[in-house]
Amino acid sequence: MIEVHQLSKRYGQHAAVHDVSFTCQPGTITGFLGPNGAGKSTTMRMICGLTPPTAGSATVDGRPYRLLPNPGRTVGVLLDASAQHGGRTGRETLVLAAQTMGLGRSAVADKLHQVGLARAAAKRRVRAYSLGMRQRLGLAHALLGDPRVLILDEPANGLDPEGIFWMRGLLRDFADRGGTVLLSSHLLREVEVVADRLVVIGAGRIVAQGDKAELLSGAGALVRARDTGALRSALTAAGIEVTSGADGGLLVTADPGAVGQVAADARIVLTELRPASSAGLEQLFLSLTGNGSTKEAGK
Repeated sequence: MIEVHQLSKRYGQHAAVHDVSFTCQPGTITGFLGPNGAGKSTTMRMICGLTPPTAGSATVDGRPYRLLPNPGRTVGVLLDASAQHGGRTGRETLVLAAQTMGLGRSAVADKLHQVGLARAAAKRRVRAYSLGMRQRLGLAHALLGDPRVLILDEPANGLDPEGIFWMRGLLRDFADRGGTVLLSSHLLREVEVVADRLVVIGAGRIVAQGDKAELLSGAGALVRARDTGALRSALTAAGIEVTSGADGGLLVTADPGAVGQVAADARIVLTELRPASSAGLEQLFLSLTGNGSTKEAGK
């Protein structure tokens, strides 16, 4: 389990993370989402003891990361696949980590096989690895100690579609066996497919969290019109919040019936009108990170 309680981080006058709280339960995958600079990586670094918080606390299995007696046996971490030593081979990288954790070499072979790094690839220097291979090595490192918790920042970067599908299955199997996963990714479609819960952060603050299905079910309506500017003005005049969505559409905080009535009263021709939940996580993400609203579900 991961528990984050009122976590904050300031750099001078700038609040990178402010009063962030959430919990990741065993048996679940939590998607941690937000635009660039929203505070995702800073939060994950604080959970892993790499960045000291200004206020608040974070624990893994009931303890701060720095107080875990053998951290790699409790929590597997992948925050930056490019941080691996380029002069070592993939196998050497894992052998050193195994020695640090008190593990035998058999664990290294098992994890290399699990992430699909063949014997020839394991003997190559990491500097010659593609980004996708570095990600696989990073996942092997995170899984090496058979931890109960995984904390992964953009683990799908550089993976081809087959690799993304493979990683999805790996994480789902890990959670289904009782593991806890905190997953940050810009690949919203992949998060939508694999995550059980969502935590969305914007400008250093949590703007939504809860069960994925509940959050998506209340996403409002997606609407398109021949005259987008006129529609936006009419909706705003009616007191309905409007956010620019994907492909020229508008995401609104009202049900489709109310939106249709506003358009009809203003004699605006609509070309599309549907519940935003059918537009999926992308529209929810855009609506939440485009304004200062806060939404919670399933707490």
